[in-house]
Amino acid sequence: MGTKRTTEFRQEAVRVALTSGLSRMQVAADFGVGFSTLSRWIQLERKELPEPAAQSDLEAEVTRLRKENRLLREEREVLKKATVFFASQKP
Repeated sequence: MGTKRTTEFRQEAVRVALTSGLSRMQVAADFGVGFSTLSRWIQLERKELPEPAAQSDLEAEVTRLRKENRLLREEREVLKKATVFFASQKP
């Protein structure tokens, strides 16, 4: 039977595996655990993470707000030009 690893140890191994750019084989070897063990820890960690839908909702909202912002800037420019035009007209 294998050695029981602490929660902190597992979390650190998963963090390194997901963010370091190293192969999972290399990370498993560096931490002294089996490849399948590290893979299982990663799967468990991903199940516990919040749904990525929340992130995609935020991205969609940012995209919508950027479009709205661009439209408002264009409308403002048109109004500036119209103001200049009508101010130069003599009654």
